[in-house]
Parts: sequence; structure tokens; C-alpha cells
Amino acid sequence: MNRAQMPALNRSLAARSAVARDGQPLSYSRAPAPDLAPWIARVYVSIVAAPESHVLSCGLFCEDPVLRIQLAGDWMADSADGPISSGRGGFLFGPNARRMPIEVRGSFTSAGVTFCPGAVRVLGGMTEHAMLDRLTDPAQIGIPTGDWIALFDPEAGPEEWCRCMEDALRARIDQCGALPPDPVSAWFERAGYADPSVSVAQCADAYGIEIKRLERIVRRDFGIPPKQVLRRARALDMASHLRGVADSDEAEELMLRYYDQSHLIRDFTALIGMSPRQFVARPQPLMTLCLETRQSRRLEMLERLAPGQAPPWFDRVLGRGAVQAI
Repeated sequence: MNRAQMPALNRSLAARSAVARDGQPLSYSRAPAPDLAPWIARVYVSIVAAPESHVLSCGLFCEDPVLRIQLAGDWMADSADGPISSGRGGFLFGPNARRMPIEVRGSFTSAGVTFCPGAVRVLGGMTEHAMLDRLTDPAQIGIPTGDWIALFDPEAGPEEWCRCMEDALRARIDQCGALPPDPVSAWFERAGYADPSVSVAQCADAYGIEIKRLERIVRRDFGIPPKQVLRRARALDMASHLRGVADSDEAEELMLRYYDQSHLIRDFTALIGMSPRQFVARPQPLMTLCLETRQSRRLEMLERLAPGQAPPWFDRVLGRGAVQAI
């Protein structure tokens, strides 16, 4: 299965920020300002237009906590605490152990921030383990949703919105005197991006840390044990390839991370909730937004993509034009 075999995106959806070569909507996303990099992995804006009656059934799958401010659109998430529905507002999404089903009605506009592993905890919030597959109140890290909604000027563009979010987070970090997250977690994140087929024992040896200590830190800052973190990273890399938002030069390498086709199908289905063939056959616009943002960060961390450089799967990215009214 490859990008050429992928069906065209449902014509009722149209991206207002960027689109991939196969027509799937992409977010406007970028790395944070350098001074925020220890805590913040990514800032993004997603704007997708759709008929008022259109219902999109898809899913999200993110490794790290994400602050999502929904400025337009009605949605429902099937979380670990049961179905949660909302319209205009904000939630702090915990990391996902597997794909979280999401349903959105009509057009939607979302802006947000992906946190680095362990960052929510040092900002005064819960551990990633406690937030796993849950939606929680951003007030736990000093982010009142109403104050954040007021940040977004309807006449501004995505970059201005991203800068407003950065300014607010910079003020919060200074206010609470947050230290950077554990360097072990930052190192393990990069190791998983580089080669999720590596064993936990090899990771511990490479960093010079006892396996039990590595397991304790990773479970706290990633929400799941290190072996599961690597398994999840492997599946997300494969999902990105199948949706056409990965470096095509890696295709063979990604396949070789699995022993055989049955291993790929078994692992992929357990985490994504469908087989690779089903994943390709069905439109996955929300998943694609998540996967593209993750792959951009991954390539930047591995120094295969310069900050601000358009990734190979982009077809076009809008500049500072006005965002739809909110």
C-alpha cells in the first residue's frame, strides 16, 4: 500500500492552512521558539471547512499531552472516562496508548500546543500516566480556557496565533519557575524517533542508566512502559507512511522493523483499531493532522529537516493570510 493507492480525501472537506500532495488537510505547525523547546514540542493551527451537516468520524493518536483549544466545531471524543462532547472550549488531552475515536460535526478550527514528555508535570499538572487516554482541565497548569480563547484575533493568521500561545506559555513557565523535564525522557524520545526497534536494555546501556530507573522515568513521563513507547512509535511511523506524511525514502526501513506481514498487521491493528489495508482505504483527516505534526518534529529532532523547512509531503502552505472568522 502506498500513497498512489490511497483514495482521494472526502471532497466535502477543505483545508484552510495546508494540504498534502494527495489533498489531505494539514495543520500549520512548527517548532516552538528555542527558549520554549525544553517544555514545548510543537505549536499548531488547524482549520478545516466542511458543510454544517457533515459528520466526520475519525480518531487521534498522540504520544504526548496536547492542549487543544477548539474555536469552532462540535466534537465528541471516546476517552478512557467515556464519551466527552464539547463545542468552543479547551481540554488538555493526555497521551494516547492507542487511537482515540473522535467525531466532528461541520467546520472546525483548532489551535494548540504539544508538550514534551514530562512537561505537564513540571508545570504543576498531572503525570502523563494519570492522563493516559483522558481529557483534563488545562487549569491544572495555570491555563484558563476562557483567557486562551481571548488570545485569538479573528483577523490574524496562524503564525500570529502561534506566537500568542508561545507568549502565554512563556509567562506561565516564568510564573511557576518550572524546571525543564527530566533529560532522560528527552533522550528516550529521540531514541524512539531514531530507531524504535531498539531494545529497552540497549537504550539503558546507551544512556548509562539502570533499566529499572529508565522504566520508572518513562512510565511517569510517557504514560506507558518503555517497551510500549517504542512499539507505539513504530506503529505511528508506519501509519504516517501509509497516510503519505512521511519521508518516502524510509519506506523500506519502516517495513523491516516488523518481522513479517502478520507481525505488522497484528501490532498495527492492536494500536490503530484497524488493519493497515483498512487504514489506507478510509479517509483519516484528523489522524493525518496528528501524524504530520509528529513526523515534522521527528525529522527536525533527527536533524533531517531544518526548522521552518517544508517537509517533503507538503504541497502548499498558506502564509500570513487571514484565518476564518471565529
